[in-house]
Amino acid sequence: MGDPVQGGPSAATEADAVALDDIRRADRRIREAAEVTPLLPAPAWSERIGRPVYFKCENLQRTGAFKLRGAFNKLRAAAERGELRGVVTASSGNHGQAVAYAARHHGVPCLVVVPETVVAVKEAAIRGLGAEVMRCGTTSAERIERARQVAEERGWLYVPPYDDPDIVAGQGTVGLEIIRQLPEVETVLVPIGGGGLTSGIALAVKSLRPQADVYAVEPEIADDTRRSLAAGHVVDIGETTTIADGLRTSHPGEFTFPIVRRHVSGVLTVSEAEIRVAVRHLAVLAKLVVEPSGAVAAAAAWNHRAPGTGPLVCVLSGGNVDPGLLAELVMVER
Repeated sequence: MGDPVQGGPSAATEADAVALDDIRRADRRIREAAEVTPLLPAPAWSERIGRPVYFKCENLQRTGAFKLRGAFNKLRAAAERGELRGVVTASSGNHGQAVAYAARHHGVPCLVVVPETVVAVKEAAIRGLGAEVMRCGTTSAERIERARQVAEERGWLYVPPYDDPDIVAGQGTVGLEIIRQLPEVETVLVPIGGGGLTSGIALAVKSLRPQADVYAVEPEIADDTRRSLAAGHVVDIGETTTIADGLRTSHPGEFTFPIVRRHVSGVLTVSEAEIRVAVRHLAVLAKLVVEPSGAVAAAAAWNHRAPGTGPLVCVLSGGNVDPGLLAELVMVER
């Protein structure tokens, strides 16, 4: 896999469009809806790589993923401004569930544009929360464009999956919790798709503990952030087929990418086989149900990708895995 592609300067700067105060404000907003998820020791990982490893369990978050944090912060901020009549979003599943949950909480209608290849269990969960579902294309760019069109037609609020300051601030509350739960953390590994979670966590962690390193983790075959950092600008890699369906973004966010460049120490990549093994090990060894997208940080740690020797946190970003796929992965001969 080689050395990680490096990011830019690590200290917080005035150029950031989201500040620590925004993340703290989001933390207060979301408390009526979002859980403070546990930070659990990972003995099997610690023993394997010779350093303390912990899992930040966003797979145990309401709606099964970290996405509730950003979605609820976005809708609550809009409600405070009197701008919340209905919402539209684009999602491969988890963000759609989160927006549907937040919309139901606020008593407004919701439409979610999903890919034609949406995981059935995720689509069912979105519908179960009372949202309308529309299928469109297979890439993040296609469904985002369609969602924006529908929002304009209906006069509803468009809720970006990642490219938005309120979304980034909401996701950054994960970073606040990590620092509160493990003040001595040295390294944080975060799955990256569009960059909302990674940029938010990096802003929070680097603001409160500048000496810590935050690394983004993505599939080898969906390495748009790695390629973009190497090129120095956003690169579109087109459609991807990784098993990590929540990380099938074709390019980093225009809003999130500059934050990632400034505050993320580098990008680590993992193979499809390594992701599959990580899902299985998380279920069998850690007794945690984690979807492939949520397992990439644990995969990187298991395979000795993370630099450093001190306390390491792997963010398990979601647990909404198709039951059939989970059974298949767990039953594979170990």
